[in-house]
Amino acid sequence: MDGALRALNRFGLGARTGERRRINDPRGWLRAQLAGGAPTIATPPAGAPAALGEAIRAFRGPARQTPEQRQQLRRKLIEIASQESVAALTARVATDRPFVERLVAFWSNHLCVSTAAKVLVAPLAGSYEREVIRPHVLGRFEDMVLASAKHPAMLVYLDNFQSIGPNSRGAQRGRGRRGLNENYARELLELHTLGVNGGYTQQDVLELAKVLTGWTVGGLQNGGRRLRSAASTQAEIGFAFQDLLHEPGTRTVLGVKYSDAGAEQGEHVIRDLCRHASTATFVATKLVTQFVADAPPAGAVEKLARVFRTSGGDLRAVAAALVEIEDAWTDATRKFRTPQDWLVAVLRAVNAPGVNVMTLPVLRQLRHPLWAPQAPKGFGDTMQEWADPDSLLNRAELARTLARRMRDARLDGAALLDVIEVGAGDPVRTLLADTSIAAADRVALAIAGPAFQWR
Repeated sequence: MDGALRALNRFGLGARTGERRRINDPRGWLRAQLAGGAPTIATPPAGAPAALGEAIRAFRGPARQTPEQRQQLRRKLIEIASQESVAALTARVATDRPFVERLVAFWSNHLCVSTAAKVLVAPLAGSYEREVIRPHVLGRFEDMVLASAKHPAMLVYLDNFQSIGPNSRGAQRGRGRRGLNENYARELLELHTLGVNGGYTQQDVLELAKVLTGWTVGGLQNGGRRLRSAASTQAEIGFAFQDLLHEPGTRTVLGVKYSDAGAEQGEHVIRDLCRHASTATFVATKLVTQFVADAPPAGAVEKLARVFRTSGGDLRAVAAALVEIEDAWTDATRKFRTPQDWLVAVLRAVNAPGVNVMTLPVLRQLRHPLWAPQAPKGFGDTMQEWADPDSLLNRAELARTLARRMRDARLDGAALLDVIEVGAGDPVRTLLADTSIAAADRVALAIAGPAFQWR
């Protein structure tokens, strides 16, 4: 096993040509990336708060819009999503902190929203990753989850922004036709914190849903939360707590009673869920599955869960502990690249500076579009889910297309041996060095070949 390549491919997002020779201490290289603040990316022009709010309110405007007007407004929302997607994927391709960017991608998928579910989520998904995941990726887990719970993308995606307490003042005034919605409460327990076997009951789901009534989105209509600029008259799309819609009273979740304190009641419950022992085990299992093996070793899971518990969910400490898991550094474990992983690794291997909008349909063709899982559990991370014959054939066909598009970059097929791990006597070495084969064809063979599918 080549330690530098393992660090670059398993923990990072793919090696660049020539990069492994500059890494003398693979684990130290990874730990160094955890120093300093969380990585930020610039907000695309279309994703600026004022532009975002204007586009969403226009789409939700009067029903008298013509079909053509409606379609044009929908295209504006998709354009925002496209700009955000290009910015996020470019960060993965161009970053010098690929370990941290992989963590961003992991947590974004763990606390996922989906642009495929609702059109209103599409323009919000990029700001969700920028405002919820990135600031907390090296911070505290409970702060990330709480930020997720309050972000408009999550509130819309899992319908909590429309949930109304059955005994709230709003329901008594006839505003309760939509009723109580349990979607977010269920996923918060099952997918974000405790896990499906974490010890909660249907009654806990019901009680938590009541706790979170009144957590909604401001700025979708006229009025709402204002931008900080005094000169602006546009409302910002953001979290709003409406006591009118909140279910009054003390609630009991997992045997703990929480007195009615408005929005603080929900904040207290979420923080306690994040500190629960089941959450530590559930999160550790997912992280070890991502970084070590599809069948996560029990000892590695327990080690990581212990760090999670003792550090109070400090994600920087948890990431540092991941680097020290010995199972991740042996020939006995390997991880199959998901389509997003594969494409990003291809672009990094050829030292691409970033992506453009043409990258987005490629991901859709690979059945792995950014921020668009088919279910709230997010995209899967195991070989079984991505290594079916059709998917592998799709990669091979795309490899030829990508290699042809990159002809002008004067790529050297033999140079790609620097980013994949193959034995000294592997015939791939001879093949990639054979100049009688066109360079584009050798590049296609390298990125479609078996060795490049693993990290």
